[in-house]
Order: sequence, then C-alpha cells, then structure tokens
Amino acid sequence: MKSCLVVDDSRVIRKVARRMLEEIGFAVDEAGDGKEALDRCAAHLPDFILLDWNMPVMNGLEFLKALRAAPDGGGPIVVFCTTENDIEHIQAALEAGASEYIMKPFDREILEAKLVSVGAI
Repeated sequence: MKSCLVVDDSRVIRKVARRMLEEIGFAVDEAGDGKEALDRCAAHLPDFILLDWNMPVMNGLEFLKALRAAPDGGGPIVVFCTTENDIEHIQAALEAGASEYIMKPFDREILEAKLVSVGAI
C-alpha cells in the first residue's frame, strides 16, 4: 500500500483529505505544519505528500525546499493543495519541486485525477 502524508494546519482539511485518500487506497499520516511534516518524513518518507501553503511554524514552500534538499527528499510526489492561485505561487511551487497544484476547495474526483496525472496511482 502506498503511503501519503497530508500536511495542513486545518484539522478539517486533514480529515477530509484522509478519508478521500484512504478510499483511493493510501495509508495516510498527518502533520499540522511544515516542521512536523519534516519530522514525519525523517521517520518515514511517504510516497506522496499533499501540502498546504499557508501554515504556522514552517509554510509549505519552506517545507518543500527543505525536503528536496534532504537525502532521498527528491523521492516523494508532492502536490500543493492551497487557496493561493496566482501564477507567482504556482511557479514558485513548481520550481521548488512540486509535481502538481490543486486549488481548495477540492473533491475526490479532482484529487484522484491529479494523482493519476503525476503517477501516484
């Protein structure tokens, strides 16, 4: 079973994403900010990361840059899932190593389509 880390400061978003991802067939772990996500990745590097941009402690872009700089950090597929929708944010995310970008709110159909497009499923 493939593993996924959902990184979002909203407990509601994490719960909704967890349910969708588990229905798709992922084993899901959660983190409430980028620092917690880095700690989780150090313990177990997931196959896929669903990542929010705006979080306390360490935001999504900072997390992604730190992840990609870490040993084996290039491995996980990372999809940003955020309300930030301007071209500058999208470009910064892709340049930092994100595989794809999803706008909030999203549904299972959108999430599953993005996962297929990046080869996560």
